[in-house]
Amino acid sequence: MENKINEIIQWMKSSVEEAGAEGVVLGLSGGIDSAVLAAIAKRAFGDNVLGVIMPIESDPKDEEDARLVAQKINLEVTKVDLTKTYRELITASFDSKHKMAKANIKPRLRMTTLYYYGQSLNYLVAGGTNLSEFYIGYFTKHGDSGTDLMPLASFVKEDIYEMGRILGLPEEIVNKAPAAGLYKGQTDEDEMGFTYDELDKTILYGNEGPNYDKIQRMHRVTSHKRHYAKMFNMEMQQ
Repeated sequence: MENKINEIIQWMKSSVEEAGAEGVVLGLSGGIDSAVLAAIAKRAFGDNVLGVIMPIESDPKDEEDARLVAQKINLEVTKVDLTKTYRELITASFDSKHKMAKANIKPRLRMTTLYYYGQSLNYLVAGGTNLSEFYIGYFTKHGDSGTDLMPLASFVKEDIYEMGRILGLPEEIVNKAPAAGLYKGQTDEDEMGFTYDELDKTILYGNEGPNYDKIQRMHRVTSHKRHYAKMFNMEMQQ
């Protein structure tokens, strides 16, 4: 896995150089994925990395954990509290009864913020989506998937934990229950309805566990989230 981390570093360096950029900006949530991404980016670009903490009605513990990671890897961070912006958008439009429609505004506001910083600093936006979540579409379209680089998208959750240990991240981050922070009390595994271990084994080995059909259905119906919008092709109509 140390070799894989070094390959990611070289790929990130090459990608940033090809784009004529100078570094990367990333969201720092206090979770394992963003922590691993931040630690790898720090190795790749040194001081040319910015972590942005973006609470939106968030648990204060998440910010504490994000700052713990930043301190551990000596990462520059800034905080943009988007709570007021989120609430103003709801007020200016309407208060939907659709829980996820409202929750998905949050990662989309964070995406907009990261690109504001990225373009201002000539940095690319890096995202921490892993293969487990990418496979079943467990991310917000044009939200946390709205990035220039996805360095971790070929690695299942189990790999991310291993990277975290190799990178020397704090134990409380490595052992923290994964959560997207979309609403109070939310955890990834509760929301998905199965464990990351089952999901990883389905992806890697085709294990047909009790949720195999559900996992494959989630992969199928979220295929649109892994591609650009469908485009009308005039030539195909003739």
